Amino acid sequence: MELGGQVAVVTGGAGGIGSALARRFAAEGARAVVVADLDADAATRTAAGIGPVALGVGVDVTVEEQVRALVALTEQRYGRIDLFCANAGITTGAGLDAPDTDWARAWEVNLLAHVYAARAVLPGMLARGGGYLLQTCSAAGLLTAVGDAPYTVTKHAAVGLAEWLAVTYRDRGIRVSALCPQGVATPMLTDGLDAGHAGALMTAAAGPVLSPDEVARSVVEGLADERFLILPHPEVGRFARRKAADPDGWLAGMRAAVARLRPAPHRPPT
Repeated sequence: MELGGQVAVVTGGAGGIGSALARRFAAEGARAVVVADLDADAATRTAAGIGPVALGVGVDVTVEEQVRALVALTEQRYGRIDLFCANAGITTGAGLDAPDTDWARAWEVNLLAHVYAARAVLPGMLARGGGYLLQTCSAAGLLTAVGDAPYTVTKHAAVGLAEWLAVTYRDRGIRVSALCPQGVATPMLTDGLDAGHAGALMTAAAGPVLSPDEVARSVVEGLADERFLILPHPEVGRFARRKAADPDGWLAGMRAAVARLRPAPHRPPT
């Protein structure tokens, strides 16, 4: 996909990777970029900073009726949606002990929001014989997020949904990409580092921490090539191949890496 003249929607678009995508799409010549976010004021400010091609909209992606309204508004205003980026996501920083409400929220934001987007936007795309779905799934969807069970599980599910969509609709003109970055300099990572979360520490140690703009550049390149997996961090591909070739060895390596992150036990002086 070349972005010139296209109409794009980006959820979670008011900050981080989402705002970087919206800015980059506009710079690439998109005819319109709809910045959708739970924080309507932030979405409006982000769109204003991009310029007249951008529109800010407040949307809760966990409410299917609001996602359908977002699609309807965009199609009414601009005639179509060429690219829908389901980018909103949340972490929990918890394991099995995460409250059920946290598990439910992670499912709603990290997976069901992608389902709602596909349900809403696919009819128009299929009627026109083409369209593109970009789903932000995270490297955690291919590997794991140490210290965050709900995030790991729901991001794996998001990759599975993207695969299913690609298998089911590619021959009908629908292209699908799963964006799986590792460490990105957004509050999702930096807040975890400040709190000393094992997953954030592991992510920062596993490879370079990219800026959101660097991720956006990789996305544009991946869309141009129509790659299913867009990996701003190439090492994620290597890790995934190692995991597939030797699951037990990969798990052993992960356990060893986690152990290295644990503080050494205090030993009283002798």
